[in-house]
Amino acid sequence: MAEFLRPEARAALWRWRELLTALAVLALGLWWGLTSFGVLQWIGWALTLAAVLLAIAGLQKGRFRRGGGGAGIVTIDERRLVYYGPLSGGVMEMGDLTSLEYDPTGAPPHWVLRAAGQEPLFVPINAEGADDLFDLFSALPGMRTQDMLDVLSRTGPARVVIWRRTAALLH
Repeated sequence: MAEFLRPEARAALWRWRELLTALAVLALGLWWGLTSFGVLQWIGWALTLAAVLLAIAGLQKGRFRRGGGGAGIVTIDERRLVYYGPLSGGVMEMGDLTSLEYDPTGAPPHWVLRAAGQEPLFVPINAEGADDLFDLFSALPGMRTQDMLDVLSRTGPARVVIWRRTAALLH
C-alpha cells in the first residue's frame, strides 16, 4: 500500500494537529456566522470564538512538541511523571517539584526536574510521550507558558531555570 504523504509531512501535520483542527472549526464557524440566519448564525459566531481560543492553545502545543523517537518513555498519571530511560529514569510527583530547568547542552536537550530530597530527573525533550508534559508544566503555579515556549525556541548554550516554586512566607 503506497503512502500518500511522506513521513516528514505526516509528522509536521501531526505536530500541529490541534491548530489545524481549530482552523477547520474556525472556517465552519465563520461560514455559518456569515451566511446563516437565526440560531445557526449565533452558533457559528460562538463556534468562531471557541475556534480562536483552541487555535491559541494549539499553537502553543505545536511550539512545545519536539517529536518522539528519543530515548525513553514518559508516562503521566494523576500529576505523577514517570520516565523510563535506557540509562536512567525515575518518578516525580508534581506537587514535590521545586524547579524546572531546560538544558540544551545534552544530546538531545532535556528537561531537568528537581524536588527536595530527590535526585534530579532528566527527561529528553524528544522522549516518547514527552509532548504530554506541556499540560503538566502549564499547570505549575505561576508558570508563564509563553516564557517556557520562548526558552525552547532559543538555542543558547546554558541551562535555564524556567520555573521555581516560591516559598510561602510564615507569619
